[in-house]
Amino acid sequence: MKKEKLVLIPGLLCDERLWSHQKQYLAELVEIVIGDTFQDHTVEMMAKRILAQVDGSFSLAGLSMGGYVAQEIMRQAPQRVKRLALLDTSARKDDESQARRRRGLINLAKMGKFKGVTPRLLPMLVHPDRLDDEKLTNAVMEMAAHVGQSRFVDQQNAILHRPDGIEDLSRFAVDTMVVCGRQDEITPLELSEEIAAHVPKARLVIIEDCGHLSSMERPQAVTALMRDWLLRKP
Repeated sequence: MKKEKLVLIPGLLCDERLWSHQKQYLAELVEIVIGDTFQDHTVEMMAKRILAQVDGSFSLAGLSMGGYVAQEIMRQAPQRVKRLALLDTSARKDDESQARRRRGLINLAKMGKFKGVTPRLLPMLVHPDRLDDEKLTNAVMEMAAHVGQSRFVDQQNAILHRPDGIEDLSRFAVDTMVVCGRQDEITPLELSEEIAAHVPKARLVIIEDCGHLSSMERPQAVTALMRDWLLRKP
């Protein structure tokens, strides 16, 4: 019997290592495809490329920027998505302060001051109790280094110019799991609560003692949740 496809979309400055645990422990259930976010500079183009990566219908999960792209896939081809998982993300467009900060980071990167994720930035990405976990923090910094300066600029521009998607959420007709780390500082819990309140078939799951990168910080919990989500009848 042919396996169902599961498309996993990484976040800003992330690659497939964001989903390492899920790739390993969900492979018996599904054929896993990592969405390509490295070649385009708009969310719309990223979504179009990922749709071209896979044939037919699939389950879809995205974290942070990956969640923005997943929502765009739902706008472009909702009939192809069997179920949806949105992790540590938002349906909101940047407000002016967020946009200003993002433009500042783009300018710094263009001036040759791109440093990826430094130890100074890690407290915004992971729970404070996990800052001494060298395996985790090294993986986060290595991912950022792999993404690199030019991709970082493209990804930031894509995020900066993404549409506000609040009004679209009510049209998402598939079973949707919304996941958020309790201590997520990048996309705080209220943003996930907002998504869950607007999507008709959504359920919100909060992961305790967890920051923004839930699939890496609490991999067993996220994998267990996704296993349950995948085994539910669409």
